[in-house]
Amino acid sequence: MYRIRMSVSFTFPACHTCSAPSSALWTVHLSPEMCAASKVPLVSAPPPENNAPDGHRASEGNPRPSKDAPGRQRVPADLRVLVVAAFVIAAGYGVVAPVLPQFATSFGVGAAAAGAVMSAFAFMRVAWAPVAGPIMSRIGERRTYLTGLGVVAASSAATAFAPDYGLLVVLRGLGGVGSVMFSVSAMGLIARLAPPTIRAKVSGYYATSFMLGSIMGPVIGSLTAAWGLRAPFVVYAVALLLAIVVAAWKLRPAPPVTSTGSVLLPMKFSQALGVGSYRSLLLTSFVHGWANLGARVALIPLLAAALAVSVGAPEQGFGSGSSIAGIALGIFAGGSAVSQMVFGGLSDRWGRKPLLVAGLGLSAVLTGLVGYSPGPWAFWGLCLLAGLSTGLYTPSMQATLTDVVGSRRSGGNVMSAYQACADVGQIVAPIVLGTVVDVTGFGVAFLISGGLLAVAGVVFLLTPKASFPTSA
Repeated sequence: MYRIRMSVSFTFPACHTCSAPSSALWTVHLSPEMCAASKVPLVSAPPPENNAPDGHRASEGNPRPSKDAPGRQRVPADLRVLVVAAFVIAAGYGVVAPVLPQFATSFGVGAAAAGAVMSAFAFMRVAWAPVAGPIMSRIGERRTYLTGLGVVAASSAATAFAPDYGLLVVLRGLGGVGSVMFSVSAMGLIARLAPPTIRAKVSGYYATSFMLGSIMGPVIGSLTAAWGLRAPFVVYAVALLLAIVVAAWKLRPAPPVTSTGSVLLPMKFSQALGVGSYRSLLLTSFVHGWANLGARVALIPLLAAALAVSVGAPEQGFGSGSSIAGIALGIFAGGSAVSQMVFGGLSDRWGRKPLLVAGLGLSAVLTGLVGYSPGPWAFWGLCLLAGLSTGLYTPSMQATLTDVVGSRRSGGNVMSAYQACADVGQIVAPIVLGTVVDVTGFGVAFLISGGLLAVAGVVFLLTPKASFPTSA
């Protein structure tokens, strides 16, 4: 193929098959090979700059950053809708989470049975993940997303009128089915609709919005709890219905998946396993679920209670175990939210691997130290730093996943497997680490979580840079 590089004083769009950004410097491919979609000679822009994500190189000869350069390109309107919906969904879940155990025990069951209600949700997320992937590949990301939200909304509304404990467990399980459907399809929509140069930025915005919603949810829930234990479930259902209406109105479907033209057949799980960065990502997803979803939520309240006793804190009010835990969880979430906003865009510029390795390494050290906090203030400081370090690598995790799948095909099975690994870690960690705490104390339990994060960081360090796909 012969190539002629020329400078022009005007701009025009590149062939949509190339997905190239507009630029004043173009490479025109003069060849018998024609664009499969438009049947015209293929026109594409020069490769991106050296500071683009792994596997990318930048346009030479134009020192001025274009409006489409990483970090400057605007987030598409439909993805902004997805980000707002993430806040509404997380806030709604935060409304029901604090009252759910009490609601379960109101049916005359014990603490273990109340815990089973929580486990039913997580268990069905894992069990339904292998099904959610093929559904998404068959009916598309948008329909799967809206269907998942609808299932959660319906189950939440029905929960408000549950007459007995057995039906409550069933309805929470259905909520888990819907949850994994909209979670996986949201990742698919980001992969298909986000411009390749800002994938990590969009992933960071989405995760931050979800995190902020989870912070605000319990605050709203404390107000609705005055209306009774059933009212929060109605509030959650209404919030989800609003999210469904807005998403159905504003969220455009991803391009159809075909075997010809500019899109490809859905990616198989076996294909993704052939990519080194995806194999590393599955391990990291499990570790992230273990350390930052399961262990954090399960152990931080227990450690906070132990610290309160050690310093002679009051049983209620500021300084009590519950207030120490609430502040710690809020600080962790806030630090992670701020960090993701910053490092999401940097991942698009510097590449995925450096931030994954650095973030996992820092998170490993800080998580291991949390268990040895001498008092509440040190505990809060370590939780803040641990949250910041978590936000350093999480946008790069999601962006790496979307890089593997690309924007021209669906990857339901690939994304659902990634999500299932995190869910398994979230379920297993409280059980294992709870036993460790009973036998050895908090220090060893947090060291185990830190050690797993360190292993994940080393695995990514040893993952060849060439195995990180170029954005497509």
